[in-house]
Amino acid sequence: MIQTGKQQEAVSPCINVCTLDTANGLCQGCYRSLDEISVWSRVSNDERLNILDAVARRRKEFGE
Repeated sequence: MIQTGKQQEAVSPCINVCTLDTANGLCQGCYRSLDEISVWSRVSNDERLNILDAVARRRKEFGE
């Protein structure tokens, strides 16, 4: 995330390791669901920040 004034700007967590884990339905590179990946460019910055919060929780849960 980039700090711009008071608002954080969400930066895509994509690391170009685009492989879907069939066990949990998440990308093995960025820990987003296909739905989250597909809407990323169309949702608000606040919703992107919510997705990034979910990604952080998943990284802890699934081992990074």
